[in-house]
Amino acid sequence: MEKDSNNQDYEAFVMLTQGAEAEIVEKKSRFIATVRPVASEAEAEAFIEEMKKKYYDARHNCSAFVIGSRAQITRSSDDGEPGGTAGRPMLEVLLGSGIRNAAAVVTRYFGGTLLGTGGLVRAYSGVLKEALEKCVTSRQHFGVKFMIRTDYNSVGKLQYLLAARNVKTEDCVYEADVVLTVIAPIEEYEHLCKEVIEATSARAEITELARIYFSRNTL
Repeated sequence: MEKDSNNQDYEAFVMLTQGAEAEIVEKKSRFIATVRPVASEAEAEAFIEEMKKKYYDARHNCSAFVIGSRAQITRSSDDGEPGGTAGRPMLEVLLGSGIRNAAAVVTRYFGGTLLGTGGLVRAYSGVLKEALEKCVTSRQHFGVKFMIRTDYNSVGKLQYLLAARNVKTEDCVYEADVVLTVIAPIEEYEHLCKEVIEATSARAEITELARIYFSRNTL
């Protein structure tokens, strides 16, 4: 759990960065799961419509999506399957995985044999789990994006300090002064600012740009 200066909590979360597909066959019915990253409800709905057009000849295209660091937006659809046998189980798989900003469509080509309520739940859940295992994710942490403006004599000390703290430098521009754009975890921000001031003998100017979620995988 990460906290800002007001002691507010910001939970790290796992974000889907690359989707995947999986397919299983149950009693001659084909179940095809497609998972894709989405950033908004509109993007998720567009993806679902895209899959319905792609698999226009399928009996069902059931769906579920989870958006937001705390799963603020969730939706699911059984698309004609018996209530609670497809969309809701899919949504529970997504929520249980901890993955956010993800949408899933499971397409079913009916094979002629009824699977029953339990069989449908297992099939829709199972194929989605297989697809999620193939996906690429990144852990997102809450942090501060800020700018440091300093003179040329101080830039070496700053770069050493940031590297030692494993803090991400997004950009470094050499003008009349040197301007670094930096992202730091929220819980380290205030202490890091003090260290920057000390390292530059108070010659650095710090400007907060935004509070964002970011991936430490790229540090």
